[in-house]
Amino acid sequence: MISSRNHAPSRSKRRVLLLTPPFTQLNTPYPATAYLTGFLRAQGCCVFQADLGIETILALFSRPGLGRLFQAVRSIEDPHPAVVRTLLLEERYLDTIDPVVRFLQGENLSLATQICRRRFLPEGPRFAALEEDQWAFGSLGTADRAKHLASLYLDDLTDLIRETVAPHFGLSRYAERLATSATSYDAIHEALKETPGLIDRMMEEALRPHLEAHRPDLVGITVPFPGNLYGALRAALSIRQWDPRVKVALGGGYANTELRDLSEPRLFDIVDYVTLDAGERPLLCLLEQLDRRRSPEQLCRTFLRKEGEVRFFNGAPEGDIPFEEIGTPTYDGLPLRRYISLVEMLNPMHRLWSDGRWNKLTVAHGCYWRKCSFCDIGLDYIRRYEPAPATLLADRIDALVEETGESGFHFVDEAAPPSRLADLALELLDRGRSISWWGNIRFEEAFTPDLCRLLAASGCIAVTGGMEVASDRLLALMEKGITVAQVARVAHAFTRAGILVHAYLMYGFPTETAKETIESLERVRQLFAAGVIQSAFWHRFTATRHSPVGLHPDTYGVTIAGPAAGPFANNDLIHLDPTGYDPAPFGPGLAKAIYNYMHGVGLESDLRSWFDLPVPKPKVPPDLIAQALGAAPAFREDLERRVVWLGGAPLVRPLRTKKGADPLCVVFPGWEEDGEIRLEASVAEWCRDLLERSRPRGRKGAPLLRLAEAGERYPASASRPFPHFLHSRPWQTLRSAGLLLV
Repeated sequence: MISSRNHAPSRSKRRVLLLTPPFTQLNTPYPATAYLTGFLRAQGCCVFQADLGIETILALFSRPGLGRLFQAVRSIEDPHPAVVRTLLLEERYLDTIDPVVRFLQGENLSLATQICRRRFLPEGPRFAALEEDQWAFGSLGTADRAKHLASLYLDDLTDLIRETVAPHFGLSRYAERLATSATSYDAIHEALKETPGLIDRMMEEALRPHLEAHRPDLVGITVPFPGNLYGALRAALSIRQWDPRVKVALGGGYANTELRDLSEPRLFDIVDYVTLDAGERPLLCLLEQLDRRRSPEQLCRTFLRKEGEVRFFNGAPEGDIPFEEIGTPTYDGLPLRRYISLVEMLNPMHRLWSDGRWNKLTVAHGCYWRKCSFCDIGLDYIRRYEPAPATLLADRIDALVEETGESGFHFVDEAAPPSRLADLALELLDRGRSISWWGNIRFEEAFTPDLCRLLAASGCIAVTGGMEVASDRLLALMEKGITVAQVARVAHAFTRAGILVHAYLMYGFPTETAKETIESLERVRQLFAAGVIQSAFWHRFTATRHSPVGLHPDTYGVTIAGPAAGPFANNDLIHLDPTGYDPAPFGPGLAKAIYNYMHGVGLESDLRSWFDLPVPKPKVPPDLIAQALGAAPAFREDLERRVVWLGGAPLVRPLRTKKGADPLCVVFPGWEEDGEIRLEASVAEWCRDLLERSRPRGRKGAPLLRLAEAGERYPASASRPFPHFLHSRPWQTLRSAGLLLV
């Protein structure tokens, strides 16, 4: 609940419908509407939500939907030969589409064997490269192989749609080009004036039942990415035509970054409001304004058109809702069992984005680092750092598991703080929760091998992190606060704990040279060869208006050459680099290299072979990463760290020897393997007590022992003092078996 000092419960009688437009993800809902629905319902508001993306896809990929598609394709004159072949297979596509979609929804699992026989599905161009993937099928198993084949089948249909009736169509984006760097609204305006195409009509048909059922007074549409804007505006236009009295508000990541200087009045022919940054407070203010309890001047971060002119109002006296008080997201109203899991790439890390249903949660609002020079560090979604207590996060996890029946979580932080992840991991282990989770991190040395093992024990299966450019000079210029050697060591710690690692990579950063790009690729190749990262993706650097590079280009040795600010989207900038280096030609080779490295291919090849242009020979020591891993700093037995035992309850039993003294044997089931150590009686009893007290399960919030406290309990009569014991073989055996210091 909102604290009384910030806001009393709204309890507006207005009905609100929150929409996710096409297209973002097919396997799980985008979280924006779930967050806002949970919050507004806690304030007594009548709120509903819908995902037009999955509903449109399910309408399209169905027997009736494909029937409409093929009818439209047949009207095209002089089609491509591949299109003609697909038309000849129409009957087979119509017969197979519904069973395949049910299979990808987790139903009809017996179809897997039939799909794998390669006689069930019609096969188009996407299957041509399948022989290259045969290496993976031995380890994938029938169900996963069938998912991969079924995904290629949908990809073939997607290509058909793009080649014929909807050039802007994609499974995770729609008309993205129209919204990218769109300083002018003209292209979008003209596209919206065109007669709706097949995909547009299906989206409008998916929207209409929600309007009829819920009769909203206010519709909020989230626009997280450029590939959502066109679908959002098509939906808004359809709402206008259904009932012009319904108010429509746009928000989300695209608005927060691209529309901060909005002055285009034509947009407000379709929508009534555009809100910026976190949506909780702006929506509460809008509801009060609709109830005539608040003037436009007291709205929160909201654009609207007044007397023909776009104006920005931010006079709300209340502050933002604290992150701790936004409540638990709810997926109520979304068709969770109807989302589709795809396996388009066989890389196990990469498939997390498209395979499986993930509940989305945030460990902390904003970023605790807030220094990276390419990032929008001055905007709210980065700047306002607010973590939540581990107990509250665990409560939210419990509530979502109860509501959805799903125990998989994706933490969608900008960068999850190591200390907060440690606390959350301990809380999950204390409660005995069995979940799987993954999220974004910084490759910082706070992620020690012990912390990585703790996170794995709590259910962490993968992490994604921004390595950006594998060059220490450029990393320093970016103010990333990491080095290549540090990334290697942290990634190695995660990998040894059984956690998959994905690295985000960047090329074309200011003052980067062609030589540095190629040498970055060589360092990345070595990371793959060493087995410390399993997945990666290159993207080209773009300067943005709200980043340090965009705000202070001189500091980074570049000149901003445009575009001139326009009335619509103003974010991406064109920068001139004094080196004269053009990064564009390097993109295809970098992508090809990474794709092969992710599949274990070409790791010993000359990396220059991936490029169709002459590139410099990298002058990087061939054992650079191996040296970094071998030179890992010795881990100190820090007395202030908490002691955590991941294994089971220990057992102490007598052990008779011929030497007269009777030591005791401490037997313990370890986290990875069982073990036993021989200790003198007093130390054995101390050890058993330490392991019992250090088990995170059942603590009920009681603090774990610090290593210093354990030392204070160490028996004074022991034959060797505590500092010496910390360097003994029994202690190292315990550490290897799962005794952590975090």
